[in-house]
Amino acid sequence: MNKVSILIANYNNGKYFEDCYKSIISQTYENWEVIIVDDCSTDDSVDIIKGLIKDDERFKLSQNETNRGCGFTKRKCVELASGDLCGFLDPDDALVPHSLECSVGEFEKNNKIIATYSQLVFCDEKLNTKDIFSKIKQVYNNKYFFNTPIQISALFIFKREAYLKTSGINPNLKNAVDQDLYLKLLEIGDAKFIEEVLYKYRLHSNGISQQSSKQSAKDSFAKVIHESMKRRGITKINNIPVPENFTNSDEIYNLLSYQTKIPYRLMSKIKTTLNI
Repeated sequence: MNKVSILIANYNNGKYFEDCYKSIISQTYENWEVIIVDDCSTDDSVDIIKGLIKDDERFKLSQNETNRGCGFTKRKCVELASGDLCGFLDPDDALVPHSLECSVGEFEKNNKIIATYSQLVFCDEKLNTKDIFSKIKQVYNNKYFFNTPIQISALFIFKREAYLKTSGINPNLKNAVDQDLYLKLLEIGDAKFIEEVLYKYRLHSNGISQQSSKQSAKDSFAKVIHESMKRRGITKINNIPVPENFTNSDEIYNLLSYQTKIPYRLMSKIKTTLNI
């Protein structure tokens, strides 16, 4: 039976952690551990987390000595994990009760896949469900896929052995950390989309992906895409040269504008036209 490492990188989300914790201990799949790395929170996160996990050996809490950012903290989570499968859960979000059981089941059906991902539902601050994120669909995995316009997102569960074949999460990233992980793993193998809501994504004003940090996230995602192009040996897209060095995000997104205008169902058939 596969062991799942649930990975939680926390920074100042103590007020939301109880919902996250309850969703974990309510899982129908029981072979799991939780790795929590706190990035030097300035709220009462650590006290709240310690109070909830108490002496439960399935939970392991580590603390950064100084604030190091999302990339460093998520990379550390994977380094501390011992599971066959790993998946990130943000401390302000939650899982549905059968999330792990459903995800593990897909690996048991097909041992060739290296990851699974599911639909997620947006929730308000009290975790009341609102809308399903419609851009998540099954991706056509090829060297020209950069997680846009169709997206991979949570709940993303991946084989740790596949992760170890990559260079790992970039510890210097503050944003687009998950995108970095997805694109590196897709270079190792394919991911299976589970067309079911397995992840509850809480919308609130302090969230790292909220409006105030959108431009920073956009720039970081462009850098991640540029690094992926270099790793994959892509020098041109639609006869437009890929820049040697990253200068600005618009330059990268303009390269992708050609493929984002194409109906997604046709992408796999014309992928060879993107790099001439």
